[in-house]
Amino acid sequence: MELQGRTIAVTRAEQQLGASRQLFEQAGAHVLDLPALVIGPPDEWGPLDDALAELEEFHWLIVSSSNGVDAVEQRLRRQGSNLAQRPSSLKIAAVGRKTAARLEELGAAADFVPPAFVADSLIEHFPVSGWGLRLLLPRVQSGGRTLLAEAFGEAGARVVEVAAYESRCPETLPEATASALAAGQVDAITFSSGKTVQHTAQLLEQQFGASWRELLERVRLISIGPQTSKTLRAVLGRVDGEADPHDLDGLVAACALSLKD
Repeated sequence: MELQGRTIAVTRAEQQLGASRQLFEQAGAHVLDLPALVIGPPDEWGPLDDALAELEEFHWLIVSSSNGVDAVEQRLRRQGSNLAQRPSSLKIAAVGRKTAARLEELGAAADFVPPAFVADSLIEHFPVSGWGLRLLLPRVQSGGRTLLAEAFGEAGARVVEVAAYESRCPETLPEATASALAAGQVDAITFSSGKTVQHTAQLLEQQFGASWRELLERVRLISIGPQTSKTLRAVLGRVDGEADPHDLDGLVAACALSLKD
């Protein structure tokens, strides 16, 4: 019970707080929900639908989140197909354990999962040369990294990036979380993406006004990975711990380690 007696605010998408809460509670923490993302459709489905209608023309589908997997599966089903029945010539690469697990649940196990759960690792360890490949990258509509597309493009691949979903900011903070922050009762906040950092800052300023940063002075800020850490430093000025591996288990461990001090 590494986090016994600690209060941890967990930022994730509204639909994805359950798994995070369970892991932190198993470690002994009192968990406060801080939903910093609302996952919804992109502004238009046309580009994704058009790409999926030509799926047999792609060599690889590269997915970096379970949200992307779900969006692709949903739109394929509208076309009378699904990922499990994809063209035999199409392989799937997945960034992250959760993304790979979601693919397995759908009967479409990934052909390649990089050893580290970050995009850079996928590029470094990709099993074939990118030259001449046609790749489909469904991604978040705004704020996602273009690293994958740029790197594969430089390697000679033809990359099609399409918006598969959008992550928007919720309207308000949960009352219990806001009250705990105001009372100085939160030991740490965990962040699962750059957008959770940006939206949390937006929600805190909206709730507490110009002095919102003061509420975080004694709160440990824990990141799930290097890109989230980069955003934390830019928006909140520091990072007190980073998950290794870059997943929920790593996040719990990084939180426990930071709070030992």
